[in-house]
Amino acid sequence: MPATSAQRVVITGIGVISPLGNTPEELLSGLREGKSGIAPFTQIPTDVLPISNGAEASAFTGHISDYGPLEKSLQRTIRKGSKVMCREIEMGVAAAQLALHNGGHNPDDFDRDRTGVVYGCDYIMSLPEEYAEGIAACTTDGEFDFTKWGDLGLPKVNPLWLLKYLPNMPASHIAIYNDLRGPNNSITLREASAGAAISEAVSTISRGHADALVVGSTGSRVHTLRTLHASMQEKLASDTEDPSRMSRPFDASRDGSVVGEGAGAFLCESLEHAEKRGATIYGEIVACSSSAVGPAAGDQPMRKGFANVLRGVIRKGRENGFAPAEGKINVGHIHAHGLSDVDTDACEAGAIADVFGFAEAQPPVTTAKGHLGNIGAGSGMVEMIASLQSLGDKLFPIRNLEQLDENCPIAAVTTDDQSAGDNFINLNITPQGQTTAVWITKPR
Repeated sequence: MPATSAQRVVITGIGVISPLGNTPEELLSGLREGKSGIAPFTQIPTDVLPISNGAEASAFTGHISDYGPLEKSLQRTIRKGSKVMCREIEMGVAAAQLALHNGGHNPDDFDRDRTGVVYGCDYIMSLPEEYAEGIAACTTDGEFDFTKWGDLGLPKVNPLWLLKYLPNMPASHIAIYNDLRGPNNSITLREASAGAAISEAVSTISRGHADALVVGSTGSRVHTLRTLHASMQEKLASDTEDPSRMSRPFDASRDGSVVGEGAGAFLCESLEHAEKRGATIYGEIVACSSSAVGPAAGDQPMRKGFANVLRGVIRKGRENGFAPAEGKINVGHIHAHGLSDVDTDACEAGAIADVFGFAEAQPPVTTAKGHLGNIGAGSGMVEMIASLQSLGDKLFPIRNLEQLDENCPIAAVTTDDQSAGDNFINLNITPQGQTTAVWITKPR
């Protein structure tokens, strides 16, 4: 049975922080113009890293102006709060504030007790500088003496240091700054965090527990320790003379992913609530799906995970009355995970073929990671914003895709004249096999 207007969930506000700029318009124009956010690192030392390049959100400085137009009192509050916000949290809060402003959030039009936050985040690593003074106090002639830590080292550590790195803090800060007293939840699911957060938000609103939610995710893999961990645990792309060539999703020559950073947020409301306050509606969330397929599932678990969520989101779309109960469905395009990792790309492409058939029968497939790298938990939201902005117009091609890998049988977008359609499915997966799909359409 089709959902009622109180159950249907729409997008009324958009905010983004990305390597291509801090507005949806800058992000989309950068993608369409083939710009790359991948360049030499400026935030982290590279002496012990095997790579020297990544996709930094260089336009985000942390200045209060990055948070969009704010009342003076809120500016003062956020400035004060920035002392206990690391960069990752700052980007997440900024994206949320931009989405609230873009959505015309007026506290008088919202029930504070029915307006909340669902936010995705990576696990956040502390910066080594937090402990430097304490470690120095326990070190003699280059030798660290742990027995001195309690008396000499720990007192040198800022007692509020942990608040700067807790992954539930983006949702906490956003709710406190804007007096949002409704449901509040934090999702830490790496690259699948955005899709999981949207799914949680849709469920919360559609079952009547909230009228509106700020939904987003933030991530940074550009970090002294996080980048080092990624280089040890994952296959990262080798440095090239031209850093913008490093991320090559689905290309036969690809050799790994590129680390990036950014954040994105939506203001989501029930259709009934949005219409009542006369909000501009950018899109509607048709369906969400998730899957967790680990190595124990046998051969190519990632392929099974991608196929599971594609079939799941299509089934739910049918149940919600968006797609026909039987026969062919119309998907405008697929925004693929497109990690640029050899195995992950092949599994994703194989799953798309498993569900939709040969490339000629598939929706067009694109991805932004050739421009932005892997933003971690922030990836899904930034990618969904790019696709949402492109609906009804031309789609951005996959950057650096010159020769499609024969193991990636997809309808890859390689030109700038492909229609984006009026709806899309976004895919994301973690290395552990947690997978999400979100289906979004233009207002209907």
